[in-house]
Amino acid sequence: MLLALARSALFSLLAVVATPPVAVAAEVPVIAAASDLQYALGEIAAEFNRAGGGAVKLALGSSGNFVRQILQGAPFELFFSADEAYVNALAARGLTLDSGALYALGRLAVFVPNGSAVKADAELNDLAAALADGRLRKLAIANPEHAPYGRAARAVLMRKGLWEKLQPRLVMGENIAQAAQFAVSGSVEAGLIAYSLALAGPMSKAGSHALVPADWHDPLRQRMVLLKGAGEAARRFYAFVQTPAARAIFQKYGFTLPAGER
Repeated sequence: MLLALARSALFSLLAVVATPPVAVAAEVPVIAAASDLQYALGEIAAEFNRAGGGAVKLALGSSGNFVRQILQGAPFELFFSADEAYVNALAARGLTLDSGALYALGRLAVFVPNGSAVKADAELNDLAAALADGRLRKLAIANPEHAPYGRAARAVLMRKGLWEKLQPRLVMGENIAQAAQFAVSGSVEAGLIAYSLALAGPMSKAGSHALVPADWHDPLRQRMVLLKGAGEAARRFYAFVQTPAARAIFQKYGFTLPAGER
């Protein structure tokens, strides 16, 4: 099923007959964006508007679910994916203008809310100890079936030998922003969330975090692409995201910038 999209299912996804998005010439383009971009892309959009580029409407969610919607004809003009494989899948279906551009590499962090009995450490040693001694009752992650950060979290937990043990304790968000909401709410003792969200004002004040080693999971190569029917406003925003001003904002939120890669 398309709702269970994952990297391993991309080829079966391509076999699905879908209606291409209808050409859109909307005055305010609707942009589908992975939810780890909630703060970074929101700030970039505001800067774009201040610079005279105009307004854009951001729709935030899980990358896999956006692919399903695009395949069903959703009139998005630009897609920011947290996993470039999804963009490649759409390009293979002829639903994009080209193969897009790599805009950032994401990072995963362990986050613990204020008052939690669990400590945030990069190698998750206290999380493992807390699972053993009963301090960890619930852990928030994004759903690995359609959220790239969820797959990264699963890889990290498997590396630590915790994935199977944690099954009854996992609280899965529909996307990484929802997982972060669970983590900050106090209903869980810890969460594996996007570093970009952990650094943002609301999250940074509500708990502590530690950056998980980048080589503990596959790189979160995040790619954007203009979709068929994209108008001039969406094209201008696509170009603006690649300027030094926008790249500095990505860097501010903990993203690694691609070095000249396309």
